[in-house]
Amino acid sequence: MLSHLKPANGVAGFLLANGALNDSDTLKIRKKLVQNDKIEAIIVLPRELFITTDISVTLWILNQNKKGGSYHGRNLRDRKHEILFMDLRQWRENPVKGENKKKVRLIAEQIGKAAGIYHTWQSEGTDGTKYEVPELYRSVGIAEIKTKGWTLTPSKYIEFIDHDLDIDYEKEMARIQAEMKEVMKQERKSQQMLEDAFKGIGYGID
Repeated sequence: MLSHLKPANGVAGFLLANGALNDSDTLKIRKKLVQNDKIEAIIVLPRELFITTDISVTLWILNQNKKGGSYHGRNLRDRKHEILFMDLRQWRENPVKGENKKKVRLIAEQIGKAAGIYHTWQSEGTDGTKYEVPELYRSVGIAEIKTKGWTLTPSKYIEFIDHDLDIDYEKEMARIQAEMKEVMKQERKSQQMLEDAFKGIGYGID
C-alpha cells in the first residue's frame, strides 16, 4: 500500500479485520509502520456495517507526511510521533433491516462528527497531548504505543468509564430488599392459600 503513495504527501485509508491491530502474525509490520511514523489514525467501526460480515473492522489511515503545513486550504500542525485512535463501536443506533440480517449504518451527521474529530486533531492550535474524549477518541504518542507492545487496539489507549461507579449501592440494595420482601410475602400468601385448599377437601398438608 505504501509503495503506491506519493512519498511527499501520499495518504491512504483501508479496512482490515480487527485482528491486525494486535495479533502476533502482524506484529513486525505494525512495529515498522509505527516506528517509521506512517500511521496517522486507527478507527474501529461498529459491527454489522457490511452485508457480507457482521464483524467490526478497522479503518487504517496511512500518511507519508505528518509534518504539517498548508494542505488543501487547511493549516495542519506537526503530528509526527502521534496516532489518533477512535472507537465508534457504540455508534449502532441506526439499524437497517435487510433481507436476512439487521445491519447498522453511519448517518451523515455521524460521519461528519468522525471527520471533524480527525480534522481538528490535524489542525494547527490543537494540543495532541490533551486531545481526547473518554470512550470515543484519544491522541497517543508513539512512546506509549511501544510500552504496550506495539498493539494498535484503541481500547488499550482510550479511557473507558466504569459506569457501575455511578450506582448508589445503598439506594439500589434498599430497593432490591423491598422488592424481595414483597415477593416473599406473596409467596407465603400463595403457600397458605394452597394449604387451605387442601384442608378444605380433607387432605391437610402438615
